[in-house]
Amino acid sequence: MSEETLSNLSREDRSFEPPAELAAAANVTAEAYERAAADPEAFWAEQAGRLSWEREWDQVLDWSNPPFAKWFVGGRLNAAYNCVDRHVEAGRGDTVALHWVGEPEADTRDLTYAQLQDEVNRAANALTALGVGSGDRVAIYMPMIPEAVVAMLACARLGAPHTVVFGGFSSDALASRLVDCGAKVVVTSDGGYRRGAPSALKPAVDEARAKAAAQDFEVEHVLVVRRTGQDVAWDDAVDVWWHDAVAGASTEHTCEFFDAEHPLYVMYTSGTTGKPKGILHTTGGYLVGTSFTHDAVFDLKRDTDVYWCTADIGWVTGHSYIVYGPLANGATQVMYEGTPDAPFKGRWWQIVQDYKVTIFYTAPTAIRTFMKQGREIPDGFDLSSLRLLGSVGESINPEAYMWYREVIGGERCPIVDTWWQTETGAIMISPLPGVTAGKPGSAMTPLPGIEADVVDEAGESVPNGSGGYLVVKGPWPSMLRTLWGDDDRYVETYWSRFRKQGYYFAGDGAKKDEDGAIWLLGRVDDVMNVSGHRLSTTEIESALVSHPKVAEAAVVGAADETTGQAVCAFVILRDSAGDGGEDIVEELRKHVAKEIGAIAKPRQIMVVPELPKTRSGKIMRRLLKDVAENRQVGDVTTLADSSVMDLISSGLQSGKADD
Repeated sequence: MSEETLSNLSREDRSFEPPAELAAAANVTAEAYERAAADPEAFWAEQAGRLSWEREWDQVLDWSNPPFAKWFVGGRLNAAYNCVDRHVEAGRGDTVALHWVGEPEADTRDLTYAQLQDEVNRAANALTALGVGSGDRVAIYMPMIPEAVVAMLACARLGAPHTVVFGGFSSDALASRLVDCGAKVVVTSDGGYRRGAPSALKPAVDEARAKAAAQDFEVEHVLVVRRTGQDVAWDDAVDVWWHDAVAGASTEHTCEFFDAEHPLYVMYTSGTTGKPKGILHTTGGYLVGTSFTHDAVFDLKRDTDVYWCTADIGWVTGHSYIVYGPLANGATQVMYEGTPDAPFKGRWWQIVQDYKVTIFYTAPTAIRTFMKQGREIPDGFDLSSLRLLGSVGESINPEAYMWYREVIGGERCPIVDTWWQTETGAIMISPLPGVTAGKPGSAMTPLPGIEADVVDEAGESVPNGSGGYLVVKGPWPSMLRTLWGDDDRYVETYWSRFRKQGYYFAGDGAKKDEDGAIWLLGRVDDVMNVSGHRLSTTEIESALVSHPKVAEAAVVGAADETTGQAVCAFVILRDSAGDGGEDIVEELRKHVAKEIGAIAKPRQIMVVPELPKTRSGKIMRRLLKDVAENRQVGDVTTLADSSVMDLISSGLQSGKADD
């Protein structure tokens, strides 16, 4: 990837100024950038003042042993106290913390902060009775039910680092995480609801325990919530019902306060090779980063806003922007158990209407799915309560951004297109809704206190209009501290590429436009080399999605004898486009050439019913590359629906893709 990389592709001239009313009352204004740049440590100390500390810090940042940072050195606090108790003590106990909506339509629960405090204290006492103490690890493998949040906060209250494993992962994935972090207890449920049917979870825990035991690791207890009423295998020596252990426990619990660098949680993210990486986040800096960014980026007015992040708590977005950020800020939020289209396609919009949601944060893959279905569905609901929209997970295509703005936001809601990672802990690059004019598809500008840049091979900042590597030039409070049990891998994975400069780099390519706004261009690994030109899959995908018949696209580079690599595209058409007609492939190839240039014209386009996605909604381009290069398709265990690859492969073999 060279200095010229990715600087010669699409242009975006549309721009949307902040609504005047929002800008006039914005939580964070333009002066914050100057203040943070002038004295970053003073700025972060000011943000740390948003929290309740039992003991204030002696030093804001210890960067004496990079890349191992210590933030708010000597400070002591408790994450659960900050997320729950202090709001009750401040007289806000009757404020709703969670409007929980189950997938079956009759299942709803509201938990106030006072009720949440009681539940967290009970769970903390129950875990203590099971032998969990400060430093012990607890695995959480649950559906999106309130007990999942309660379990996380109870662990934080005890100083027991949790590792939340997404409820769709296999027993193998769960077992590897149990062993790697040494989990003493697993919290799970009999099952959860997904697409209208109960989906079992406890059997996977039993299998994972057996697989861990085969590696000489024993889980001591499994705490089980009864959610679906499914029959489950039971081992009285290990298994404990939540309703027996927690419901009868005391609501009184005096929390302990921990050092700012006390481990809060470990979150596993897939490595490109070898075992998953256990990202370690600690307490003080992480809570400062998530609470500040949640307040600033979403312009939270906690007494009037109803906030909804659609992520699962099994992903970092759920940790930072369902549990720790919003609850530290005393927000009222919606938490939904099911999928966007169960039991009907307008379910999300019904929830927005019923709960008068004002702030909505979701993933581009969901937005593109709604585009495919057409605007008639959301148009059937009252979405006028919305005032701010957010996007997370991957770059949002400009046309998906415009659809989101026009159809969901009624052309009045600013969109915060956020870039961050499991490793960064909190949002790093995003428009500030009261300050920044948004451009469709751009994450725009690093937040105050964050020094991110796009650099070339030598680590030099590239000029506007050029592309390169996205780096963070200095430490930030919510950064990962290391990889669990593997400091060497931490240094090698994130800090070796620009070791000389001391920059953090996690593998994303980006460009600066002519105004200096930052555009994410996907993983560096996904960049294609076509006849010596370095092309971004992200921009070609955006060009395809800008065609009125296309809802979603995935692009890969496939080996080509003539050009080195050739552009191969897989597209899902909008429902309104039907089958697209015989000429759709050539129409789309010409469209890409017009939008970007002839060099980017796909060699091959295949119309497919679905794309292979992980359960967090990310497209698995690696598998599509296997198809494009006529190889056996690789491991599909992390896909939400592994049968998708069979559909794509059979379609290719029957000649539906055209040159």
